[in-house]
Amino acid sequence: MWPLYAAGFTTAFGAHGIAANLGGFSSDAVTSLLVLGGLLALYDGAEVVLKPLFGTLADRVGARPVLLGGLVAFAAASAVYVVADSPGWLWAARLGQGAAASAFSPSASALVARLNPAAKRGRAFGGYGFHKSIGYTLGPLLGGVLVWAGGLRLLFGVLAVLGVGVAVWAALAVPVVPPLPKARQTVLDLARRLTDPSFLAPTAALAAATAALSVGVGFLPVSGRAAGLGTVATGAAVSLLAATAAVVQPWAGRALDEGRVATRTGLTAGLALTAAGLACATLPGLTGILTAAALTGAGTGLITPLGFATLSTHTPPERLGQTMGAAELGRELGDAGGPLLVAGVASAWTLTYGYATLAGLIGLAAVASWATRARPARP
Repeated sequence: MWPLYAAGFTTAFGAHGIAANLGGFSSDAVTSLLVLGGLLALYDGAEVVLKPLFGTLADRVGARPVLLGGLVAFAAASAVYVVADSPGWLWAARLGQGAAASAFSPSASALVARLNPAAKRGRAFGGYGFHKSIGYTLGPLLGGVLVWAGGLRLLFGVLAVLGVGVAVWAALAVPVVPPLPKARQTVLDLARRLTDPSFLAPTAALAAATAALSVGVGFLPVSGRAAGLGTVATGAAVSLLAATAAVVQPWAGRALDEGRVATRTGLTAGLALTAAGLACATLPGLTGILTAAALTGAGTGLITPLGFATLSTHTPPERLGQTMGAAELGRELGDAGGPLLVAGVASAWTLTYGYATLAGLIGLAAVASWATRARPARP
């Protein structure tokens, strides 16, 4: 399991280590909030297109080779910007990283599910989410130190080395998990499975959580600069978001396995906490930033292991890659759409209105989840 956890750490550290530092250290490449939103969304936009394809490929040829190929490609894409340091190549490197993560992220999730029985998947996904959250935590802070010491090229170089190292570790330690025989699936069968509430509800919650996380990492540093905070203080404040998620996720996974938390109740509570966190981001000064980071981290930490464990439980084992890829598509729509929505609203009005808009949408999702839970079953 440890190489899979390391793969989760890699994609989180790479995505947010760069994202949290684009607005503060790349004035030549990031010339406006819209450009910042575009760069934040580029990584995830590639994943939106490619994750379902790589998830299906993992079911067909096995998740392990797709995992290894994605990690090697991530290292290669990171090396591109190390070799050619220019704004144009920054866009190309981020696109390549996103495409590579599209391969190894759903493959790692599918392997987590395949290598653990259903009764322990809450813990397994809690551990996987914990290590991703460590990547989210260290990304803004350690990424800021690396960029301060040697610019974005140093950060991309570290990511290239990390990708190669995890690929070698996974090749040596992850067992071969052969693809399972599958019954023929029609397009109608796939549509029915992906429109079932057991898929839609957790995927929508995961998308909302990821949108909030991406916005927090990308835009809370902008709020920090406006409040007069230094770069290290801003990175530490943003890291609080991921650190809180890291603490909450293993607890949430264990509580699910032990029956102390019901899936829908937990997802509803997570959405409410996330919306409250984004609402706090509208408050001025350090207090608003810290409260926003803590509440948003708690909400996303509650949603993530519950969502993935529920998806794996309701999916045939031979279709895990496809389901995880489709669920990751929903997450990446949130990851790309969240920054674009906030950036668009902020460009028309202010960043405060951007936070408030996303908070309102996620709050509505929490109300809808609660209403569905409260609705009596039909006889």
